[in-house]
Formats: sequence, structure tokens, C-alpha cells
Amino acid sequence: MARSHWGEIKDPVHGYVYITEEEKEIIDSFPVQRLRRLRQLAGAEYVYPGANHTRFEHSVGVMYLAGRVTENPNISEHLSHEEAQMVKIAALLHDVGHGPFSHVFEHLLIKELDKTHEDITSWIIQKGELKDILCKAGYKPEDVGRLAVGTLHKPKKTFLDQIISSAVDVDKLDFIVRDTYHTGAEYGYIDVFRLIHALDILNGNLAVDLGALSALESLIIARIESFKSIYFHRVGRAAQIMLAIAMEKANEELGLTQFKTPEEYLAMDDYTVWTMLKNCKKSSGIIADLERRRLLKCAYERTFYEKDAMVSNIFSRETYRNQLQTDIAKEAHVETEAVIIDVPTVPSVPYHHSVLMESMEIPVFFKTQGDKKIPQRLSDISKIFETLKGFINILRIYTDEENREKVSSAASKILGKIPSATKISY
Repeated sequence: MARSHWGEIKDPVHGYVYITEEEKEIIDSFPVQRLRRLRQLAGAEYVYPGANHTRFEHSVGVMYLAGRVTENPNISEHLSHEEAQMVKIAALLHDVGHGPFSHVFEHLLIKELDKTHEDITSWIIQKGELKDILCKAGYKPEDVGRLAVGTLHKPKKTFLDQIISSAVDVDKLDFIVRDTYHTGAEYGYIDVFRLIHALDILNGNLAVDLGALSALESLIIARIESFKSIYFHRVGRAAQIMLAIAMEKANEELGLTQFKTPEEYLAMDDYTVWTMLKNCKKSSGIIADLERRRLLKCAYERTFYEKDAMVSNIFSRETYRNQLQTDIAKEAHVETEAVIIDVPTVPSVPYHHSVLMESMEIPVFFKTQGDKKIPQRLSDISKIFETLKGFINILRIYTDEENREKVSSAASKILGKIPSATKISY
């Protein structure tokens, strides 16, 4: 297919995004158009009314930024024209595997099918409608499907995966700026294009020139602040937890994880599943509460800075959290399911992988006068990273309004009272 210019999409974050005929055909496919019916931040609208943007505009933005990366002379000299175009297409398709309510559906996929949305993304790209479109355009769907989730692993070209999935990838460069724009919770200016211009290849990997250190530090600070104030906001999380519980209660009756084909999976979006949950007796009560903003209440919150065994277990082991839930419920004399333990590492937390599960060590280098690249350890150059890591060890205990005081007292007795210096006013 000729890669001729088709037109442009006006994006509120990046301005005009020019697309080709080939890209338009992929954009107009059902899997990509479905992203218009998946909100980027399901639950956040209960805190930030403007946070009703979708995965569609995010995906277009990621495609645009991927194109800007491949135009960087440091990168383009290592790419063929076909590879550069495939990176853009993979970036466009990187989120097609998200389920209804995006990350909230993730816990159901993992619990029932031992799958993530990345697994579903590759499956959807390699089967059905997208497979036919990609083959017609001269791509191998298997390669695009792997690259879209950062697992192409092309020999001597690891950086291809890292453009889409790494500590400084185009996905994060878009969603941090886009999410702060739509929520209004902006945390300083992030010079996205300075970072893109500073990208280079170091030993086959994507790396950042330390000339852009201030831009890199701004990005990391924005990631952490956005995580605390948007993705792990106590009220937004209350709504997300309620959606997750509703889907879990209704799954057996509704068969949300019983899909066999990409088409069956893609039939589910925020609209269709909300209606299904509303009409299902097992989940209708929760949806009724969400419709009236009767949300779960945070009875206890604590940020841990120490790195002891108890803290490690709370954040990494579900069995430990289940025991803690049982102990608090017993102490409070409430039903076990009335106590909900929430930590940043659970699958339903938006972007928990991107902030918590990856190495914070980003490849960086400086150039000598002779243009030789000298690798550096970022933690040796910038102490800001180690300082910020502690801010994400947040534990919350949720319950309903009726049991809030009892659960708060029980949690304080078992976990210790919160020092007044660490209390946050909401």
C-alpha cells in the first residue's frame, strides 16, 4: 500500500498529527475505534471531572511521538524506512488489548486467565481484522504484535522494543502529559521533545544524553507525583475498587472472561459492560452506589519508608494482605469482605507496572568532545531518584461509611497509629 499522506488529526496535547492512508485504515479498524469507548482513567472522573479522555487519543499520541523518535538522527541512522513505520504502527496498537475500564479489568484477566492486557494486545493484533489489514500493508502481524508490547527482541536492535516499552518510552511521554492535561493536576513542565531529541543508542539500547538531565528529572518527578495524585488518588481508587469488585461478583453470570475469539473480547467496552453490570443482580447495587457517588471510604492510610519484612510482604504477597484483611475485620467485628486492602502493586492500579515494577535505573551517558559516549549510572549523577522511591509505599484500608470508625480503630491497633507528621489533609 502506498504510504501517501491522508490528512491530519487535531490533538489537544500535540497539535496536528499527520497520518498516512495506511495509518488511517488501521485507525478506522474496529479494534482501534473501540478505544474511543475505553476511558484512559476509569474512576478518576470522580475526582477530576475533566478526566474523560479515552485510549483512542492516547494511542494516536503515542503513534505521533514514536514517529518523532524515529526522526531523531541518532535513531534514524539505525532504522530502515520499513522499521520506522512499523514502530509507529505498533505504537498505535499498543493498547488494543485493554479491557473495559482499562486497568481495572486487569485483575480479572490475571486472576481468571493468568493473562495481562499485553498478552491480549498481541493476540488481537495477530488474529482477526488487524491481521488482514497488516498483511495487506506488507507487515508481519506476529512482529507488530510483539513490538507493540515490547517483546520483538530483534537481534542488535533492542532499542526498537524500548521506544514503546521502557523507563523512558513514548507511552509514558504521552500519558503523563495527557493525563495531567485532562485532570488539571499538572506538576511542572515536561519537555517531551527535549527528551526525544536527547535519545540515542548505547550498546544497542535506548539511552538519554545527560545534556537533558533536567528534562529527565522533571519527567521522573511528574511520574511519581501523578501516581500519587491521579493514579493512586484515594477517591479515584475507591471507584476503581468498586468496579473491580462488581466485575468479580458478576463474572460467573456474565462470562466476562469466557471469551474465545478477539471479536468476543472486543465486544466488551466501558459502555457495554457498565450496562451488563447494572442489569446483573450480583453487581447492580455497586453500580447504583457509583451512580450516586456513594463511594468506599478510606479508613486508614500510611506511607512506609522503612524497608522491613512486614512492609515487603504487604506490598508483594496477596496471602499476607488476605491475612491482614482477616485480622482487621475480626478486630473491628465486621465481615471480612467489608475490609479492603489497597496497595500500589495490585493489578487494578493504573500504570502500576510503569512506576513500580521496572528498574528506575535509566541508561544515560555523556559525550566527550570527540563524540565518544561514556555510560554513567543515573543514581550517581542524580540523587533525586533514590529519594523519590519511598513515596510509593502507600497502604490504604477501605470500608463503607457505616464501618469506617471501627475499621480505622482496628487498623490502627494492628498496624500502628499514624504519626501526626505523616497525616495528609484531604
